[in-house]
Formats: sequence, structure tokens, C-alpha cells
Amino acid sequence: MSTTKTLHPRNFHNDRYDFSTLIKSQNDLKEFVKPNKYGDLSIDFANSNAVIALNKALLSHFYGIKNWEIPKGYLCPPIPGRADYIHHIADLLASCNDEKVPRGKTIKGLDVGIGANCIYPIIGVSVYGWKFLGSDIEKVSIQSVQNIINSNEILKENIIVKQQENSSNIFVNIINKDEKYDFTLCNPPFHKSLDEALAGNKRKVQNLTKQKNTKSALNFGGKNNELWCEGGEIAFIKNMIKESLKFPKNCLWFTTLVSKKENLPFIYKSLKDIKAVEVKTIEMAHGQKISRIVAWTFLSKDEQKTWAKNWVS
Repeated sequence: MSTTKTLHPRNFHNDRYDFSTLIKSQNDLKEFVKPNKYGDLSIDFANSNAVIALNKALLSHFYGIKNWEIPKGYLCPPIPGRADYIHHIADLLASCNDEKVPRGKTIKGLDVGIGANCIYPIIGVSVYGWKFLGSDIEKVSIQSVQNIINSNEILKENIIVKQQENSSNIFVNIINKDEKYDFTLCNPPFHKSLDEALAGNKRKVQNLTKQKNTKSALNFGGKNNELWCEGGEIAFIKNMIKESLKFPKNCLWFTTLVSKKENLPFIYKSLKDIKAVEVKTIEMAHGQKISRIVAWTFLSKDEQKTWAKNWVS
């Protein structure tokens, strides 16, 4: 296990937000920016409209995305943490490539549950020039991502989306037998029920506002399939691990976020049961929030290096 105490060194968001500059990229942000109690410019992170405006500004300024819209009520993720996942994926690939981060269109990733926001592929395409397939069970999410792709020249030809027709499947019906992916990534549904999701968000908003009486509105949004599934995070990941065994030579590294540390022993046991050749865990910290990436492969060290020889810089 490797641990980072701050955002990844290549993450554009290691410094505090420069709101004056961000407003120049997205003027809609201006109405939400005000001095906080310390006299510094900030936004109300409990306000979903403010968070969306901030994301638009960040995507425009740092990633060249000028047109980004998501349907009302859908997940609007915090970009710095999402960017960290992509940068750690880059390091994971570099570990098979003499520590050189591979760039360009020969690198192909699969984003499981791309959502309506397309954040992971946007960052991967913009920063590293990779290509992506994004899957989701929500028709609205698929259409939203397609609209984002169609509205930004940098994303065309680099991201495609595919609907998962069976909610019980993850890789089945998405990965074809003859396809190769250098990595998969996933931010699994965190909660076991909608009530649990609303309660968790209420605690988050209370922490942000320091007020006890807050509504259970989702400041970062999120529809049912984005926030919860039967059995929660652990059930989703165990199913993902089980299905990965059906595609052992189709992917170099399977990866997933794991929010709950107490789920790790069960995940490691599942990976042992399917005889994963190598397992890596990378901890990430963003403010007070700590999460981790668990990655596994069915390829030996020699097979990993052979796979990487196909990459063209």
C-alpha cells in the first residue's frame, strides 16, 4: 500500500482555487463567490448551483471543456479528487513501463458507471490524451455524456459510451472478447439505500455549514444508481471482482475506488479467491476525506511488460 497525504503532484488543483481567474473562464461563477469568515474568496459548497458553476469553471480553465451541462439532480462530482484517480492510474500504468507514464490514443480505459458528468474521461483525454469507453445503465446519463462529447471537439473520437442493459452485469455485454483495455476505473455506488444516501449527505452538509438543521438535499446531486445499490459498495465491488475473472486477458489493470476502509478485508479475500496475480492499494486524501484505489491484475510481471510494449508514445 502506498499513501499520499495530499493530492497527486501532477494534480492541477493542489493550490487553493484562484476564483478571480476562474471567473474569467466561467462568468456564471461570479454570483456565488464571496469572502468567507476569514476574508478569503470562496463559495458555499452546500449550494449545488455554486458547485456546478465551480465545476464548469475548472473544466474550462484547466481541461479546455467549454460546454459542460448535466441534467438537473444528477451527480456533480468534486473535480480535484476525480483528477487524483486518473493521475494514480497513470502511475499504475507507468509501473509496467519502466516508470514512464504512457500518453496518447494507444491507451484505452473503461469507465464503469460514467454517470451523466463524464468527468474521468474528460480528465484522462485532456491531460494524457487517452481514449475511453464509458458504460452506464442510465439512458439519461448516456445521452448526457454524448451531448458533452458532441459539444467539445477535444472529446470527439476519444470517448464513446455504451449502455449496460442488465443492471446485474458490470463487464459482461460491455467488454467484447477481442477488446483490450489498459485499465478499468469505477466509483461504485456508496450506500445501501436512498435513505442512507440522504442521511450521509445531510451529515456532509452539516459539516460544511456547521448547522444542525439542514435539509437532505444533495449538494453534489446524484440519482439512485449513482448513489446506492442493493448491498452497497461492498456488494458492487465483489460482483465486479467476480466478473473480472471472465476477462483476465482483456485488461491490464482492473481498478475501483473503495470509500469504506472496513470493506478492504472482504475485497482482499474476494481477490484471493479468484487468484488475482497482483493486488495494489493506493490511499488518497482530499481534505478530511480519505479513500483508496484497489487495483488487481491477472497478468504476471513479464506479461505486464509485454503488454506495455504495445504502447506508442
